[in-house]
Amino acid sequence: MKSRFSLILAATLFATGPVFGDWPQFLGPDGNSIVEADTPVSWSETENVKWKTAIHGKAWSSPIVSGGDVWLTTATEDGKELSVIRVDKMTGKITLDKKLFDIAEPQFCHKFNSYASSTPVAEGNRIYVTFGSPGTACLDTETGEVLWQRTDIECNHFRAAGSSPILYKDLLIMNYDGSDHQFVLALNKKTGEDVWRVNRSIDYQDLDENGEIKAEGDWRKAYGTPHVATLHGKPVLLSVGAKAIYGYNPDNGDEYFRVESRIGHSTSARPSVVGDMVYYTTGWSKGQLWGFKVAPDLTAGQDSVELELTRNIPRKPIQIIKGDRIYTVDDGGIGSCVDRVTGEDYWRERVGGNYSASPLLVGDRIYFSNEEGTTVVVSAADEYQVLSENQLDGGFMASPAVDGDALILRTKTHLYRIEK
Repeated sequence: MKSRFSLILAATLFATGPVFGDWPQFLGPDGNSIVEADTPVSWSETENVKWKTAIHGKAWSSPIVSGGDVWLTTATEDGKELSVIRVDKMTGKITLDKKLFDIAEPQFCHKFNSYASSTPVAEGNRIYVTFGSPGTACLDTETGEVLWQRTDIECNHFRAAGSSPILYKDLLIMNYDGSDHQFVLALNKKTGEDVWRVNRSIDYQDLDENGEIKAEGDWRKAYGTPHVATLHGKPVLLSVGAKAIYGYNPDNGDEYFRVESRIGHSTSARPSVVGDMVYYTTGWSKGQLWGFKVAPDLTAGQDSVELELTRNIPRKPIQIIKGDRIYTVDDGGIGSCVDRVTGEDYWRERVGGNYSASPLLVGDRIYFSNEEGTTVVVSAADEYQVLSENQLDGGFMASPAVDGDALILRTKTHLYRIEK
């Protein structure tokens, strides 16, 4: 791994084993959307754009970078054709556009989601893509050959899938939290065969006054991407489902702990870890940002929660943690800097726009990319300072990636390389 991807936080954190490629998974090499680089602070459609490539279909998956290529998935708007695309990262030329699955009767997809919202993950000469229950595949990155695929994993995603896969040792790990089934699945990354599967140990059902289930779909739903972190010297798989965050043994799926957050639903942000503290957002309605401590014996519970933030909590964008500061932007464009220990506000400002993409921390700068196509760059500091506002033609649903000192940005219609 190149030196520019060295850990930023001295107290942190993430250890998922060796990673390959420059930005090989959702939210980067450490899964936290943090990197050291000299990326541009300003750009436009005519400034600092090395290339711009049109991408067909409707898809909110984020780009990844592996070797000399950018990879991303896409789908037709009706969800009947699911594809993977490879783009030369230096020229922007599409070198592979491969349809992987034909779906005769797609599940329902909410208008704010897409049929290709799960970000791929790459390692060495393999790339792994999933569209949730409709299909998962492993491809050779050089030839584009499909090495294995699965179409038999049953889950009603209810409003379409959103969780991205991760790699751990020889496992490909994915969350499946639908209206009918809620479980975590680990596949053999070489063959695609099941290695372990664990059902969620809590099943939330919203009941009416007669004891009948009235909203089981949304209240069972989750979109979060799992994350493997080292806690007290041991790997722990952190996985957020409906109404709870779980800690599992990533080797076999055994549950270490469960912290219940019966507020909100349909969480989608990836957890963050600093030392023995885990931070995550609890969901969609009345969501909060919690921080809880994991004990040396890898246990945690309701009494472990040490931080509960309630104002302007993001539903979809991840929280960014640098030192003792938590930086967020909520879906409606309110940004904040909060002390991660005390919960004290340092600033809370209207950044502007609507947000689905996660922010990006590059050195001492934070990039907020909104659905209107504007990226606001601010200082990662205790005082709010806007460094630039940059406009592209399309809106952002996908989170940014970094390659060297370049930004790889996906709008609703195009893929860009932004470079000085």
